[in-house]
Amino acid sequence: MALIDFILHIDDHLITIVNQFGGWTYLILFAIIFIETGLVVFPFLPGDSLIFAASAMAANPRYQLTIWLVYAVVALAAVVGDSVNYRIGAWSSHADEKHAWFNKLINQDNRLAAEKFFERHGPITIVIGRFIPFVRTFVPFISGASKMHYGTFITYNIIGGLLWTGLFTLIGFFFGNIPLVKEHFSLIVLAIILVSVVPIAIVALKKKISLKKEFH
Repeated sequence: MALIDFILHIDDHLITIVNQFGGWTYLILFAIIFIETGLVVFPFLPGDSLIFAASAMAANPRYQLTIWLVYAVVALAAVVGDSVNYRIGAWSSHADEKHAWFNKLINQDNRLAAEKFFERHGPITIVIGRFIPFVRTFVPFISGASKMHYGTFITYNIIGGLLWTGLFTLIGFFFGNIPLVKEHFSLIVLAIILVSVVPIAIVALKKKISLKKEFH
């Protein structure tokens, strides 16, 4: 419940963070985005909404956040996070039985959805997956596990990281302080989440349909 409240009211929580930590807020932003993209066991942390909220605050001189610094921090965290996740995936592909516990920590439904998405779209999934919660956490892991060439991975990683963080930085900066958006911020965040998870729902639905066809 605390996590859900943090996600839906991330604007309020971020204000508290800025007031308490000042310039250290940039490090906190980096840490959250890095953990969400870099550690495959934490796909539920806020990404889109956090960047949106931080950028909206940067547009307000009251909070003393610099928009270019916000963008640089979250973009770097996204790229570095995916690179770490790629290495974890590569390690997991040849981990011995002593480390079998690691795979048990991973949500297999989300992993399967990401794998299906990857099979369908290929390396461009690294870019597309950035915009889909849960999938963006599993795609770099799967890239590493499937032994994708790191040169190919890092190219798509950088492009995807810059585009994803750039889009939500711009949207938050230019639209986050509109009175209608501020009054219904929780609904906006919920809408972002719902729109983002549509691809996962489609994959899950197709899986159920294909299973039904197999049994008939």
